[in-house]
Amino acid sequence: MQATLPNGLRVVIVPDRLAPVVSTEINYLAGSAAAPAGFPGTAHALEHMMFRGSEGLDRDQLAAIGARLGGNYNADTTENVTQFFYTAPAENLDVLLHIEALRMKGLTLAADDWAHERGAIEQEVSRDLSSPGYVYLARLQSILFAGTPYEHDALGSRPSFDKTDTALLRRFYRDWYAPNNAILVIAGDVDPARAMAQVRAAFSAIPARALPARPQVHPGPVHAQTLHFPTDYPVGLVAIASRMPGQNSHDYAAARILADVLCSQRGALYELVPQGRALLSSFDFVTKADAGIGIAIAAFPKGGEAAPLQARMQEILKTLRENGVPADLVDAAKRKELAQLGFAANSIAGLAESWSEAQAIMGLQSPDDEATAFAAVTPEDVNRLARQVLDPQQSITAILTPRDGGHPVEGKGFGGSESFAATPDHPVSLPQWANDSLMGVTAPTPSAQPAAFTLPNGLRLIVRPANVSHTVSLYGTIRQNEDMQEPKGKEGIADITDEMFRYGSTTHDRIGLQKALDDIAATESAGSDFSLSVLTPDFGRGLDLLAENELHPALPEAAFKVVQANAAASLSGLLHSPDYLFGRAMQAAVSPKGDPSLRQAEPAGIMKLNVADCRAFYAAAYRPDLTTIVITGDITPDAAYKAIARTFGAWRATGPTPAVDLPPRPDSRASVTRVPDPSSTQATVSLPESLGLTASNPEHFALNLGNEILGSGFSSRLYRDLRVRTGYVYTVRSHLTWKRQRAAYSISFGADPQKVDAARRAAIQDITAMQAQPVSADELAMARAGMLRGLALQSASLDTIAAGYLHFSDLGLPLNQNDIAAQAYYTLSAEAIRDAFRKWIRPDDLAEIIKGPPATR
Repeated sequence: MQATLPNGLRVVIVPDRLAPVVSTEINYLAGSAAAPAGFPGTAHALEHMMFRGSEGLDRDQLAAIGARLGGNYNADTTENVTQFFYTAPAENLDVLLHIEALRMKGLTLAADDWAHERGAIEQEVSRDLSSPGYVYLARLQSILFAGTPYEHDALGSRPSFDKTDTALLRRFYRDWYAPNNAILVIAGDVDPARAMAQVRAAFSAIPARALPARPQVHPGPVHAQTLHFPTDYPVGLVAIASRMPGQNSHDYAAARILADVLCSQRGALYELVPQGRALLSSFDFVTKADAGIGIAIAAFPKGGEAAPLQARMQEILKTLRENGVPADLVDAAKRKELAQLGFAANSIAGLAESWSEAQAIMGLQSPDDEATAFAAVTPEDVNRLARQVLDPQQSITAILTPRDGGHPVEGKGFGGSESFAATPDHPVSLPQWANDSLMGVTAPTPSAQPAAFTLPNGLRLIVRPANVSHTVSLYGTIRQNEDMQEPKGKEGIADITDEMFRYGSTTHDRIGLQKALDDIAATESAGSDFSLSVLTPDFGRGLDLLAENELHPALPEAAFKVVQANAAASLSGLLHSPDYLFGRAMQAAVSPKGDPSLRQAEPAGIMKLNVADCRAFYAAAYRPDLTTIVITGDITPDAAYKAIARTFGAWRATGPTPAVDLPPRPDSRASVTRVPDPSSTQATVSLPESLGLTASNPEHFALNLGNEILGSGFSSRLYRDLRVRTGYVYTVRSHLTWKRQRAAYSISFGADPQKVDAARRAAIQDITAMQAQPVSADELAMARAGMLRGLALQSASLDTIAAGYLHFSDLGLPLNQNDIAAQAYYTLSAEAIRDAFRKWIRPDDLAEIIKGPPATR
């Protein structure tokens, strides 16, 4: 259903009965391109302020509502559109509409709120400026779109935020945040007529306003040049970029097809990898409304030469430009794009996003118009566009060269008393309309369970039918742990074996297998984790190809040598990269010396491996009795069982079942490790420790519920104290990680180096407060409502449904674990949460790992 209200608000309602869930996405047709000169981050700043309260709904109430909804709520700003999206139980649609109507009608935009939010948004800028990839893309955009509103990235800059005040934000809000400049998309389990009536009741009284002239993007000519960037990546990169058509261009469909052809595994760019000329290669299409960017990218080893790879990439692009792209790859790309549109209904939030993109960015009536455009693309269209956009005289080449970030440096732990003055917790009174909809939490009822089977060979099959699209998806995993299963001296063989599945089966070579998949527009991957996504009529053929690849991989010696060399070259750079050293330091901080999790492959050891090692590891570690397959979509349990029995039933395990779970470990102790990262302007911090319980212990539910209050989401204590109140950080979360025999707790945040100590002290203070006294009744009510509704929302996507079943299987938990959790969250008391935090969380034992500029203090 589509309608336009008298005030100009365009409304799209798309029913989807996958789950009792609804997603709303309101699209304001203004982004960074509309920002005043000298203030490129204005739209981004206003996006943030939309969460700081409006008339009739202050910031605390908005956070409390978000927590009770239990859903996902966030926003993003692009050059042309700013989007605000919520996913929540369908029964709470009225709450989502009230929120958006109040924010459209009268944003508060208080100076004090902006003063706090400025600090947080500047942390976001620092975080992104710490990414070499972001720095490269921002520079590329400034060259390709010089002199246009696209010259600056939508993020903004610290100098512009320092100059920004609420008067500027209010002008931008008044100019662009009007009903006649917005498109509201509602997708999910709703009655269209009733939902439209709710929309009219919420938005009709908001008046339309005159809109400013829209910015125009008319970039001038581009002159070829080469850029050089130092990076903290483990490999070097050659990137050749060109301007591409935008999403509202009549050539956009052809551009998407061209991008698909260029990154095809049957294409010349990808061929660089099996030839041993590149560690990886792809073609990325960065889409924007009025123009896009196409980037051919390939990786070379750290310490290697970029010039030969650059020359070969230029030769490939020149050949494609002059001779045209293969017609069969154009046909395959068209089939793929049309098939992918069919998968949109498998996610309620994804469906809302696809309709928003079609209407707000592409200027179409529906995604069906996108399908029509793809179907009409011809090889001649793609070749014409290739001649235009792959012009070397208008390409920007960049060489991203790795440099060492240094080695971890051990430091002393923190001692002495620490304090942080915090505002006492206080209950938040919700508006009546929100209170009526959200305060009641009913006792959880058991959910419908999937069909589950165990084949005679031990393979476990879980089937969850869903008749929302004519597609079937399969997700499989083999329980493996390289730290436990790789023979001594054979470190690295698990990853190499996984990579070898890309080289075909004993029936089809690499190209032949990919062509067979392309013929049915199937997406397939094989290895220790494997998957298949395919249209319903082609499920049988797709499953045959997956089983052929998974059970009969070719494992050819020539390919092994290429993969081996690439793995060793990649590893030589990885072992010295800041991100790897950061992760390694976190693992070392929570594990005892000599722990299997600290095993590490080395380039020299990799080069001593041979194809016989690969085949031996496959024979030992790839077993049906350690395999779980989940099938979702347009299929019955009986049909799924018969199909899996036919294709995987003859698979047999050999030898005893290997041990794949790491043993329990002792409690970790405090330590400090610093990982220098010269490329970063912001410090990334983790405060981890091991835990002495696992997910099989019922007390873990109390920790989960308490963590919802402490550090999960926009209404958490950590978010409130480290971001909202102080602006110390941009992001902060606390995490609980569960394995069969192990668990861990951690707090992570990003901050300017000089704010790390204060942020850490504030985080520790919040933990000790959880242990000192029970959480408030209001916090418990919010967390309980959020967790219960959040469990229900996990059924809003077939991907998340399947991921949940695989997760439970990996942990050895029952498939109705969500029902067990719901009952626990419904009955747990504030005292139980306090007691669990006292028993299991050890603030004095938290390690600290800091990655960032060398002088972080």
